[in-house]
Amino acid sequence: MGANTEYTAWKRVETARSAKRPTSIVYIKKLFTDFIEFSGDGLFADDMAIIGGIGRFNGIPVTIIAEEKGANTLDEKSKRNFGSPHPEGYRKSLRLMKQAEKFNRPVICLVDTQGAYCGIEAEERGQGKAIAGNLYEMSGLKTPIISIIIGEGGSGGALALAVADRIAMLENAIFSIVSPEGFANILWKDSSRVKEAADVMKLTAQELKKLALIDDIIDEVHHDGYMDIDKTIQSIAGYIELNLDILMKMETTGLVNARYAKFRKVGSI
Repeated sequence: MGANTEYTAWKRVETARSAKRPTSIVYIKKLFTDFIEFSGDGLFADDMAIIGGIGRFNGIPVTIIAEEKGANTLDEKSKRNFGSPHPEGYRKSLRLMKQAEKFNRPVICLVDTQGAYCGIEAEERGQGKAIAGNLYEMSGLKTPIISIIIGEGGSGGALALAVADRIAMLENAIFSIVSPEGFANILWKDSSRVKEAADVMKLTAQELKKLALIDDIIDEVHHDGYMDIDKTIQSIAGYIELNLDILMKMETTGLVNARYAKFRKVGSI
């Protein structure tokens, strides 16, 4: 549909969270071939909120890491912890990223989470350290990284898969340090002001692009309130193809230095 300037920030929040919205599994099936999923963090357990593995994109071997909310049934959503990863999920993703570096495979991340799981058991098992480890290691990973925010990009849970050479957002995705509900409660002690919070938070793809906090916006195509997944996939595939071609031609030191400079610049905004 192209950029819809009539959408309010809150409307985009609702669209990003919609149960009608495709989850990462759909994108993986349509974007990649020969996908083989890997399990476990090598330390404690397998976190089903993060799907990771290897596959091919246009014949090119890549590593795919995606946050998955679960679709259709409550059992499926519960199995995926509603897309909120535990530390095991971030350690699994880091294990796969380091493997990708070893075998010179580009990393494609699909981000869709309301945030990392904040339960006491996750904190006991090192949630903060796991996220920080991803941020640190991704900043110097010696292989291209492309991250696409397909729905919600919530706080450190999203950032842990978004320290990338290219960060793109689907047109109706959101990316923020906290939810509008949390923002309204913290700032105004009034959760009813969520629409106002969404307006001032600058969490939409359009606002973040203006601030140069993301690189690109990928158009969505909608019909009768539903995303036309095949046409949207064409847009995503075109974006990945273009940027993989550029990034894979870069010398490793130049790639890492450019990524470092990119985030140093973000830190100064």
